[in-house]
Amino acid sequence: MTYRVPTLAALLSLAAFPAVAADLPAFEPPVAVEAVQEGWIVTLKGTGLYTTKFEGAGKYGITGIPGLSIRRPGQPWKFGAPDDGFGFALIDTPYLQFGPVARIRNERDSSDDHKFRGMHDRDYAIEPGAFIEFYPLDVIRVRGELRRGFWGHDGFVGNVAADYIQRFDRVTVSIGPRTEIGDSRFMNTYYGVSNGEAALNGRVTRYKAKGGFKSVGLASAITYDWTEHWSTTVFGGYDRLVGEAADSPVAKKLGTKNVFTVGLGVAYSFDLTR
Repeated sequence: MTYRVPTLAALLSLAAFPAVAADLPAFEPPVAVEAVQEGWIVTLKGTGLYTTKFEGAGKYGITGIPGLSIRRPGQPWKFGAPDDGFGFALIDTPYLQFGPVARIRNERDSSDDHKFRGMHDRDYAIEPGAFIEFYPLDVIRVRGELRRGFWGHDGFVGNVAADYIQRFDRVTVSIGPRTEIGDSRFMNTYYGVSNGEAALNGRVTRYKAKGGFKSVGLASAITYDWTEHWSTTVFGGYDRLVGEAADSPVAKKLGTKNVFTVGLGVAYSFDLTR
C-alpha cells in the first residue's frame, strides 16, 4: 500500500505447538525494562508490512505503521501482538487488562488499483475505542477490541483474538486465531456498491452489505529481545473474508477473499520519570 495503514496484520507460522496444557513448559516473561518508582514505561514501535493496499483490494504493497504502549511502574510485562491496536491499560491485574485503544484504517484510493476505477475513494479512518484482555492460563491470552470510526467510516468495528504464547530465553513465540466484525455502516462503506459506482465501474453490480463477521484468520509472531530496551519482531498471518464481505462484488470482482500479511517490527522501551 505505498505508505498505507492496514487493518490488521498477521501470517501462518511454521512453528508447531503442543496441545495438552498439562505438558506446557512454564511461561517466563521476556526481558523487559526495569520498572522505576515513578513515571511510566513507554514502548515505541515501528513496523513495516507487506499486505493488500487497502480494505478489499487484491493488489499488494508495502506500508509502515507506528505503535505505542504504556504501562505503569511495577506492572508486570504483558504480551502484545503486532496486530493489537495501540493504547494502555487503566485496569491492570495479572489476569485482566482494560483500557482505551485506537487504530488507523487505510484510505481507499482507486488510483492504486485500476479495478476500483469508478468506486468512491475513502479517507483514512481513525478508530478510537476500548480493549479488554484476560489470561485463562499463563500461556493463553484472549483479547477483544471495540472501536468507532471517524472520517473514513462512521461505523463500529470489533476484533477478537486469542494467542498461545511461549518464551524461550530471549525469544517469544505466539500463534492464534483472529476475527473481525463490523456493523452495517462499516461493512457498507468498504464492501457496498451504489448504483452510481456500478455504472461507472462496469465490473460490479449494486450491493448493500449488512453487519456481521467480516473475516477469520490466523496470526503468528516471533520476537527477539536484543537488550532490555530493544527488540525485533517478525510476524504474519492469513485472513479470509466471510459473510457479507465475501459475498460482495468488491471481493468477488475487484479484490480478493484471501489476505496475507508479513511484517517486520522494531521496538524501543524506556522509562519516563516524572
